[in-house]
This record gives sequence, structure tokens and C-alpha cells, in this order.
Amino acid sequence: MLILGIETAGSQVGCAIGGHEGVLASAHAGKGRRHAENLAPQIDFVRRQAGIELGDLGAVAVDVGPGLFTGLRVGIATAVAISHALGVPMIPITSPDLMAFPARWSSRLIVTALDARRGELFTALFRKVPGGIQRVREVNVCTPDDLAAELEAADEPTLLVGDGALRFADTFHDIGRIEMAEQGLAQPSARSLVQLAHARAMREEFVQSWELEPVYLRKPDAEINWSTREGGA
Repeated sequence: MLILGIETAGSQVGCAIGGHEGVLASAHAGKGRRHAENLAPQIDFVRRQAGIELGDLGAVAVDVGPGLFTGLRVGIATAVAISHALGVPMIPITSPDLMAFPARWSSRLIVTALDARRGELFTALFRKVPGGIQRVREVNVCTPDDLAAELEAADEPTLLVGDGALRFADTFHDIGRIEMAEQGLAQPSARSLVQLAHARAMREEFVQSWELEPVYLRKPDAEINWSTREGGA
């Protein structure tokens, strides 16, 4: 089964196509966060690089968040439209799962921290288990100081992954046994999306387009700003 993966939860736009042979083609772009303008041409580019037609796809995978609100809406809306048009099922995967996946070989506590803007992070905790990794604390939205306090209390070797961890690196600098993952792992990856989606497709863990549920965790910035203005008035 060939799977198209669409990743727009972070500051990058990414898509990939793959299946049982692995990832056949992928592309990522991060300049200007112009998700709506970049996504459709990128999908067509990856399709041509993989040497397939969209009609060859058996499923569409998409990052359902949490992440930046506008990017999530663009990616999910596009994925739903393609799924509906082709009559193929969908595979939803969350941002923390995608960020932790490339670090699955680490024996440390894996902590994903995606920059949520407004001085906050979307975070989750994972541990290595036989056959992969397992989430040991559900995703939440918190401040860097809140996460630092949680890691100090845990007091164990930890790998911090994500652009949020890098942005607020000074907050975690004095915590013992903390290692920062490289810049290349700072964003959710469309390649990881396709790899994880293929494993779930083999277990037939599909949803239909109308069943897809985004993970937002908080209101969009525009709604927060409007509420703040109304409160101030």
C-alpha cells in the first residue's frame, strides 16, 4: 500500500510517499511558513519524484497536532480532501509521536517540545520499549519553566527533542543529565509520518475522513486575542 503523508503542524511544510519499500520520496520547506501556498505544489513534486499517480495511493496520513493552528488546518483540510476524492482511508498521527520516532534508539527519557508560540510548548514524554517507544505522559501545553520543573523532579537522563527545546535551551541548561537533540530533529517529519503510518496500516488502524479529530489543546491565537480585547473592554 502506498501512503501519502502530509505534515504541517510545525513551522515546516512536508510531505512524503512510501509503503512497504520504505519512503520513496519526500520534501520539506520551512521558509516563511507559507503552508497554504507550498503544500499543493509539494505534493505534486513528491508524487512525480515517486513516479506515481495520486490514484495509486491506498491511504493518506496526516499529523493531527498539536501544532500551529493555521498550519494544522491547511494540512488536515488538504488530507481530508484528497482522502475523500480518492475514496481511501486516513491514518492520523500526533506531532509528539512523529518527533519521538527518530529518537527511538535512545535509552534516555525522550521529551518532545514543539514551540507553541506565546511562550509555551506542546510536550510529551516517551520511553524506549521492546519494538519501539511508548508514550508515558500524555501531550500537554505548558511553559518552559513548567517543563523544566517536571524534568528536575524526574531526575534521570533525558533527551530533549524539538524546536521548542532549542528555543528555550537556556531554561534547561542547568538541569543535570539533559541532552539536546540536533537541529535536524527539531520538527515533525513527513518521512517519519509515512513510516509510522505504514506500520499502522498493516494493523488496519484506519479512520474515515469524517472521523478525523485534530488535537489543538488551546484556542487559536486570533480567538485568544479577541477574548483578551473583549475582556479589556
